[in-house]
Amino acid sequence: MDTTIIADTAGKRGRNSSVILTDRLCEKRVAKRTKLYDRKCPGLYVSITAAGVATFSYKFTNRQTGKQRTGWLGVYNPETFTVEDARSKVYGLKGLGAGALAENFRDQKAKAAKRGKTVAEIIEERIDWMKTPVKKPDGEMRPRLEAWENTASHLRRFLGTRLGKTLARDVTKHDIATLSNDIVTGNFGKPSVSNARHMRKAASGLFNWAAEAGRDYVTASPCVNLPKLDPEHPRTRVLSEEEIRVFWHGLDRDDLPWDRRTRLALKFELVTMLRSRELLGARRDELFDLDGDNPRFDVPLKRVKKRRVIQQPLSGVAIEIIKEALASNDQQFVFESPMYKGQPIHRKAMADALRGTKHETNKDKTKTAGLCELLGLEPFTPHDLRRTAATLAGDLGFDDAWIAKCLDHAASKKSEQIVPTVTGKVYNHSKRMKEKRAVLDGVAAELRRIIENVPRQAIEQVQCLLA
Repeated sequence: MDTTIIADTAGKRGRNSSVILTDRLCEKRVAKRTKLYDRKCPGLYVSITAAGVATFSYKFTNRQTGKQRTGWLGVYNPETFTVEDARSKVYGLKGLGAGALAENFRDQKAKAAKRGKTVAEIIEERIDWMKTPVKKPDGEMRPRLEAWENTASHLRRFLGTRLGKTLARDVTKHDIATLSNDIVTGNFGKPSVSNARHMRKAASGLFNWAAEAGRDYVTASPCVNLPKLDPEHPRTRVLSEEEIRVFWHGLDRDDLPWDRRTRLALKFELVTMLRSRELLGARRDELFDLDGDNPRFDVPLKRVKKRRVIQQPLSGVAIEIIKEALASNDQQFVFESPMYKGQPIHRKAMADALRGTKHETNKDKTKTAGLCELLGLEPFTPHDLRRTAATLAGDLGFDDAWIAKCLDHAASKKSEQIVPTVTGKVYNHSKRMKEKRAVLDGVAAELRRIIENVPRQAIEQVQCLLA
């Protein structure tokens, strides 16, 4: 019986795309999936995807059956599986009979399953684990990792796209470093060091989790000793007095396209130093003593970045904003959505209001102009308002430790004396309301002065006369 196996050149199409395969060709970037057949080893070809994954396969025809078959050989890896490795594997396969060769390829999936799960499979398992509701310190059931959506996005967009079909055990440090470099250089869209850093963090969490006892999908994480990324330059945008004046009065204009409560929320962030997520979900029952001597806003830990309750004193300006935003007695959310009654404004509403929105089909075209553009201000973000308020407080002479408390930051120094971390985390639960109220009242007074366009020198002269 003739069991000869004939290497297939894939007809005219294969001959036209045949080249002498090299490792460099396997690393070449392509716009769409491309197949390259090897001229030196008939039947061997590599398939390169737009995501940069190169896979070797062997195409042959069985003379006995006359049928064409294709067998998967492996994924290109400059450290473990190169073009020469693929050629050697094909030469070895050609010495097998037709039945043995077919059986070899038939068993590949079963063997792969025994070796472990693919990256895509453990990504989905990890996401299910992250979003599983568990009981939190406040007694509520919420996802195990409350920021799981962002982590899932980075895992799927980057790691899953590039290495999804690769067995988790086969992922190397070189794979992660190459993916990281491609994100930085723009092979995944806009160049971004920040996205590369987030991808690394998500991948490290994934592989550490996969290596834990009971799972053992990998023996060790490949995310160790990676090349250092360039440092990210922190934002330093602070609004000047003139910009604050233009911004504040501009928010009161009736001809602007953005909802009044969204504009009030922007004012509220500048006045209170709270983060957008912390203030946008403000409920009526989280406000205390608005007409008394010690008004405050209690932010529950589920909305706080550090997962701890914030008690934020409210200045007179902050109370004015709240009372305007609470238009009716049955309104539960201070900054209620104009579209969905009984729901807070969307978490991205403030950022969209400042920068504007883009057309879904043409990202270069503005759909609705942002407040910065409409008011003639250099672009800034809601978070820059926190920085602006903190800078005003610093200029007024308040201690950095007091300002840090208003920002819900952990202060490491006070009066040049190092404070042990355990003191703040475990023993000292004081909210420092007196210091925080002094800072926020001072910022509110300074904002009134700026808004009313009163020179600071005039205020200081009056204070000297009254002293």
